[in-house]
Amino acid sequence: MITALLTGAVLWSLLVQTLPPILLGAVTAAGAAVAFFFRRHHSHGPVAIDSLARRSLLCEENAFWKTGVSVLLLILSTASPTPLPPLLLFGFLSAVTVLAGKIPLKKYFSLLWLPAAFLLLSTLTLLWDFYRVLPENEVLSLPFFGGWLSVTKASQSLGRLVLARALGAVSCLYFLSLSTPLPELFWVLRRVHVPEVVLDLCMLIYRYLFILLATAHDMRDSAASRLGYATLLKSFRTTGLVYGRLLANSFRRAGHCFDAMESRCYTGKIAFLTQRKPLTGKVICLLSIPLAGMTFGMFLT
Repeated sequence: MITALLTGAVLWSLLVQTLPPILLGAVTAAGAAVAFFFRRHHSHGPVAIDSLARRSLLCEENAFWKTGVSVLLLILSTASPTPLPPLLLFGFLSAVTVLAGKIPLKKYFSLLWLPAAFLLLSTLTLLWDFYRVLPENEVLSLPFFGGWLSVTKASQSLGRLVLARALGAVSCLYFLSLSTPLPELFWVLRRVHVPEVVLDLCMLIYRYLFILLATAHDMRDSAASRLGYATLLKSFRTTGLVYGRLLANSFRRAGHCFDAMESRCYTGKIAFLTQRKPLTGKVICLLSIPLAGMTFGMFLT
């Protein structure tokens, strides 16, 4: 519910005095309804993302091409001087991820909701600012402690541009992560000569960060079932106990992990079995369209 209200507030602030009142209300209500319907549910971090990537129909495409083009599109999206090209990129890559990759729409939007909540909060802070005197070109104002909280045309333009750039960049990252399993991404990074120690640290941090988050979630559920959060005083005490035990558990798990790696002849390099996949016309066409469109949009503007 909070995310739906936040979505409605951002859309209203972005589009007020830009659209007719009836259309503005319809767009705001539709955005809030989508936010409420596709609200984020609990998932198991990299396990869920890697599982979706392996089930994607785009998984069998060349990882080097997908990674390279995704990085180029991300750079073009963040450098776009107008909001339209990144928004079109977001729509196109989302459609490719869902339709061509056969990723369930609800799972895609539920994964998208975590960065979306951060983007909405960031956009809201860009839109609203405090003024002692009512500013020129203001489109929406509220009295606030002897001054005004106002939205101006300049803040609307900036909010649209930043939000569009961020959505385009997020769609690039989600396309890559939901179509390319993690071992193939590490293979691509090795091909571009990223140091082995950096790759090993990335893999271990990415894996065990979410394991610790899942452990903390289970410990909180266990404490809640024993009425550990019944009162405010108990909540503080239970929170300290949970995270204290989580810290000890993380050190113990790290030691066990290293012992297990050494018992399997760990020599300082974590290797994955990967298969080189051919570059097909399907993925070339799918990614050449947004790449050409973003490049043309940059030169046009």
